[in-house]
Amino acid sequence: MSPTFHSLRHRDFRLYWSGMFVSNVGTWMQRVAQDWLVLEVLHGGGQAVGITTGLQFLPFLLVAPFGGLLADKLPKRKLLVFTNAFMGAVGLALGVLALTGLAEIWHVYVLAFLLGVGTALDNPARQAFVSELVGPDDLTNAIALNSASFNAARLIGPAVAGGLIALVGTGWVFVINGVSFASPIIALIVLRTIAVAAATSDDDQPGALSRLREGVAYIRSRPDLVMVLVVMFGVGTFGMNFQMTMALMATEIYDKGPHEYGVLGSIMAIGTLSGALIAARRRVPRRRLIVGGAVVFGALEVLAGTMPTYLLFAASLVPIGVVAMTVLTAANAYIQTTVPTYVRGRVLSLYIMILMGGTPAGAPIIGWVADQFGARWSLLGGGLLTIGCTVAGFVLLAPRSGIAVRARMRPFPRLVATSTGPAVDTAESHETSTGARAGAGGAAGHRRADAAPEGERAA
Repeated sequence: MSPTFHSLRHRDFRLYWSGMFVSNVGTWMQRVAQDWLVLEVLHGGGQAVGITTGLQFLPFLLVAPFGGLLADKLPKRKLLVFTNAFMGAVGLALGVLALTGLAEIWHVYVLAFLLGVGTALDNPARQAFVSELVGPDDLTNAIALNSASFNAARLIGPAVAGGLIALVGTGWVFVINGVSFASPIIALIVLRTIAVAAATSDDDQPGALSRLREGVAYIRSRPDLVMVLVVMFGVGTFGMNFQMTMALMATEIYDKGPHEYGVLGSIMAIGTLSGALIAARRRVPRRRLIVGGAVVFGALEVLAGTMPTYLLFAASLVPIGVVAMTVLTAANAYIQTTVPTYVRGRVLSLYIMILMGGTPAGAPIIGWVADQFGARWSLLGGGLLTIGCTVAGFVLLAPRSGIAVRARMRPFPRLVATSTGPAVDTAESHETSTGARAGAGGAAGHRRADAAPEGERAA
């Protein structure tokens, strides 16, 4: 089997991957239909689209940490069956409202928030569940193929949604999305029994808050993780607002309809799918790829905001998609391959909270900027802020994480980064070292792992 797809040799992962692909197609269809419903059918404008997006991601701030607790505490398969059923019910409810003509903007706000709650509870368990379906040698590949599934669905979902909206309106799109959640539920039910490694965390900390503190303390003991989280906060808050910005660019700058808007999502999927498949061949994720990729992503977003025609704008989305997925996959894989199992769900939930939790503030602000200064500034401003946050986080945190940063003026002005410390531990070595003292130190006893992987240069 090709190295790009070698984790698909696991029967359970194949089933789960296939089920999620069907659901992901429905999810992308709903994203397009939801924005179109607010922007064109209910005449809400850019700020209303931004509020809808913000409400959908607000639960990542409020609920995601508890999703991590549940992922570390409960059987992930049962938790995922529940979250998928809940999200399917939300999609069906919005479909009924749209089909009966009763939908109002506040309905969309409420249901977008509820969909966000389901997603925030689902995401940590879904991310951590992958490690139970494949071995550690295939984990990075499986993470990348999960991203590939999500983005292959993006090739299909937006274009299909745009065509259906033009033919029959938004209501049936929401219904199809609701039904699509049956696919992962069936896949989860037919999986074979999964053997899960016993947790090595302290048993004398049963409370939710104490377990959350344990996850936060672990991250604080890892400056390399803090750097990754700061970079991804900038990317998620300011850069990853394409659900809104593509709708604004299509309608306000290029004067296009729902079909052309849907096609933009599918074109970006060419890039994101390519980025995910490239990442599937990468064995060891590096911080230099995350930091450098975030800067390139911001620059490409600024460039996209200047495109004079619809076709050029559409073409600019392909490289943006490649770089965005490279950064996202590398960050996810870096966390999962360097964090031990017993705390992985909580660390992933905090990562997801930081990556997506800034959207409730960022999306309405960028929507307001688009209303006041024009849709182009939703991309221009978002790209510049992404670059600024990435560079600031790297420069401030590099010395603490085993990287020396020096300014060089010749042959051109630049920052040069070199590794100054030993390698970061792998997840397995963390589990070995913490398991021996699980009852006597907890988070406070974790050994610091604040150096960069050996030989790494972050920029």
